[in-house]
Order: sequence, then structure tokens, then C-alpha cells
Amino acid sequence: MLKVSDNRRFLVHEDGTPFFYLADTAWELFHRLSVEDADLYLTDRAAKKFSVIQAVVLAEIDGLHAPNPNGDLPLIANDPTQPNEAYFAHVDRIVDLAASLGLYIGMLPTWGDKWNKKWGIGPEIFTPENARTFGVWLGRRYADKPIIWIVGGDRPIENEEHRLIVRALAEGLRVGDGGSHLITMHAWGPHTTSELVHDETWLDFHTCQSGHTRNMANWKFIEADYALTPTRPCMDAEPGYEDFPSTLPDGPRNLENGYLDDWDVRKTLYWALFAGAHGHTYGCNPVWQMWRPGREALIRARRPWYEAIQLPGSSQMQHARALLLSRPFLTRIPDQQLILSEPGIGAEHIQATRDGSGSYAFVYLPVGNEVELNLHRLTGKQLIGYWYDPRNGTSRCIGKFENPGRMRFTPPQGGPDWVLVLDDAVAQYPIPGMG
Repeated sequence: MLKVSDNRRFLVHEDGTPFFYLADTAWELFHRLSVEDADLYLTDRAAKKFSVIQAVVLAEIDGLHAPNPNGDLPLIANDPTQPNEAYFAHVDRIVDLAASLGLYIGMLPTWGDKWNKKWGIGPEIFTPENARTFGVWLGRRYADKPIIWIVGGDRPIENEEHRLIVRALAEGLRVGDGGSHLITMHAWGPHTTSELVHDETWLDFHTCQSGHTRNMANWKFIEADYALTPTRPCMDAEPGYEDFPSTLPDGPRNLENGYLDDWDVRKTLYWALFAGAHGHTYGCNPVWQMWRPGREALIRARRPWYEAIQLPGSSQMQHARALLLSRPFLTRIPDQQLILSEPGIGAEHIQATRDGSGSYAFVYLPVGNEVELNLHRLTGKQLIGYWYDPRNGTSRCIGKFENPGRMRFTPPQGGPDWVLVLDDAVAQYPIPGMG
């Protein structure tokens, strides 16, 4: 099972080794996929080094009334105290399949329209009393499975009844599983859980939903949550999805060329991680809703999920995980004081992180601009530099050089984005992304 690290910044296994939360968004996994299709999807994600799959039990797209592929609904008479065993047997099989592949399920018991129908299909079926009952039942059922609980579901807490429902569900889960799993919340976007439940004792780590606008400054959410007391790990659990369209019923989303692409999802990945996030969530528009021809698409999709799983962004997420785990992970801190030149705005924003002792630094350059750095923030008298390619996880060695205190670096051609890696030569770290 997982727990929060001693310094309250990261997630770790029981033995204290780092757990890198690299998630894919598969909200409709239980609701829309057969076991055979789930096998195809989960095998792909495990091969791409994802560690968590975020999925919803009472799903968003008419999850109470549209049956799963076996013809089963999740509840009897829309009653959370009467779960349908046939539906949950299907969920069990997918949870077990994920576990066999080394994947955790970030399990949302319900989408938020079932307790706050601010928009969506609903209906609202939860009270504090039945939310607790449902939480206890669900917690017991999956107590010995690799689960991370995620309450909320893209809706705000707008009154005391909402707060009591969310709290009762979380507390019920904790009673049901005996406290064996971590609990967080999925906030509505663009917002963070610290705005809603920072003072709740059941919350183990913060998440934000930075949303689906190009060049959204998600690092600001992470920076703010990182500075809060009490200290909790934080991350972006819903940034812009790859292949997300430019126009929704509520208006344009500031996408100049129509769809978010792999560069867009890389930017939010490295911005958030280098700002202090313990992990990150990727998403793809056709995949989260498991869309295929002939099926309703809540957000317009231009290719079926089984083709969209091969879009390049999903393969590129693993390179960030490999990079961060190739250096001491649990002592990493954000440090914008490394940057002496302008950090930039929008797509040009530069984000930096380093080891707390100063033995290494990573600097993300999203558009290939030159950057001047304050190398006094690093300990080494001699440094070894690399340019790390976030598209394929390869490195180009700059070489070993004396630490001059301040220095300018210009990325290679063939970007647009690069990660500059600087190591104290004495540390003898492996090639970035290796080891």
C-alpha cells in the first residue's frame, strides 16, 4: 500500500521507496469497456509506464441509467445503499486486471453530478447518510486492492450539505478499508482542492484541475498548494487533454490550431512537476470517454479511443518519470531562483527544480529560448550538463565544466522543448532517464 512521505511532499511505498503517480484519465473505463477492451487499454498504459488509472464507478455519461457492456446498471433504483452485484463484479474484474499489470486504480466512487447537479445528467442521489453507507461498502470491497480513493468528481462544494456528503463518503471509505488507502479529491476546473477541503482531516494530498485551455499556467496552482500549511503533496490531476477540441458548447478554449497536442501535454507535465508536484495526470479526449463511432461523445472526438491510445503524448509521459527517478527523488524541491533571465509567460514559461542539497538541477525550456542560470544554487565545483529530450527520453551530453556561478545555456535545434540537466560531477549520477 501507499503512504505520504515523511517530509509530506511525495507518495511512497510501505518500505519508503518513491511512488511516482503517473496517471491516465479513463473516467468511463468501468462503464463503457468490456473486460476484453479494458485488457487492450490497460496493457497499453502499463507498457507506457503509467502507474495509476483514474476511473469512475458511477460514471459521468448517464452512468446511472446507461448500462455497462454486460447490460448492468450500478445501483438498484438509483439507491447508493443497494449496489448491483453484477455491475460490481465487472468492476472487480477490471480492478484485478489492472493490478495484474502493476497499475493502481484512482477510483472515484461517483461523478459529482450525483451530489451537485450544477450541470450534467445527474440525478442527485446522495445524502450524507447514504454517502457514508456507500463509502463503507466500497471501502470494504476493495480494501485489499491497489486503490487510491478520489472523491469529488468535477463539481464544487457550494453549501453545507455538499460538504457533509463529500466528508461522509471519504470517512465511509476510510472506515470500510481500515485506512489502508490514500484519499484525495477531484476538484472542478480551473480550481484546486485547497480552495474546498484544505481543512478536512481525511485529505491526504491536494490536486488541482487546471483545465483545458492552451498554456494554462498550472504551475501557479502547484506553487500555491506547495506553500500551504499543513504540508501535503500536490499535483495536477486534470490538465488539458491531448486531442481536445477548440470549441465546446460553452465557447472557445483558446486553441489556435484546433486541438491540444503532445507539446501541450508535455508543457503542463514539466511545469507542474518542476513546480513541486509529486506526480501528474495525462488525459486524452477520446480516451477518457472511451468514445467509438456510434456512441455519444460528451466532448467532440475525432478518432476512437482504441486509435487515440497511440497518440504521441501518452508515450512521452514516461520520460518525465524516468528522468526524475534517475536522480534522488524525495529530496527534490522547486527553485525558480535558479533562473536569472526572465522566466517568461504563456508558452515561454521556464520552470526549474533541484535537489535540496544542490547536487542536481532540471530546467524546463518549453520553446527553446536561451536561459541564464544562477549556478551558485548548486554545490558542485565541477558540473556535468545534458540536454534531455522530452519527446524520446534521450540525452545529449554538454560535457564537464567548472561552475562559473552564472552561465547562459542555449538548447539544441529540433525542439521546441528541452530539459537542461545539471549534475554535481562528484555525485556521478547516471545518464538522465537511466539507472
